[in-house]
Amino acid sequence: QVQLVESGGGLVQAGGSLRLACVASGSIFSINAMGWYRQAPGKQRELVAAFTKGETTVYADSVKGRFTISRDNAKNTVYLQMNSLKPEDTAVYLCNADIATMEYHYGENYWGKGTLVTVSS
Repeated sequence: QVQLVESGGGLVQAGGSLRLACVASGSIFSINAMGWYRQAPGKQRELVAAFTKGETTVYADSVKGRFTISRDNAKNTVYLQMNSLKPEDTAVYLCNADIATMEYHYGENYWGKGTLVTVSS
């Protein structure tokens, strides 16, 4: 009923920039929280940046000052502007959201399939 679809990943040289987008679609009543996680090979999934249920933004320490999360509520879309990319940013970036559907009006957790970001040195 709800889908999250990411886009914008790719191959970039160190120091470069990418902009990711995640669009939520389906039977959406409200989006309570939305953000980005990443998972590198052999590593645990980690939070990158997110809008929380309390309407605040959170960032991983490793991306502060380089990444910026933004959103377009009218389009149910969240963006991640990534600047000054480093090889250690290489990972699959996954969109995550807490969304209440029209049917149930309470929040459930959803994940996108991810988009691969590769930063070459």
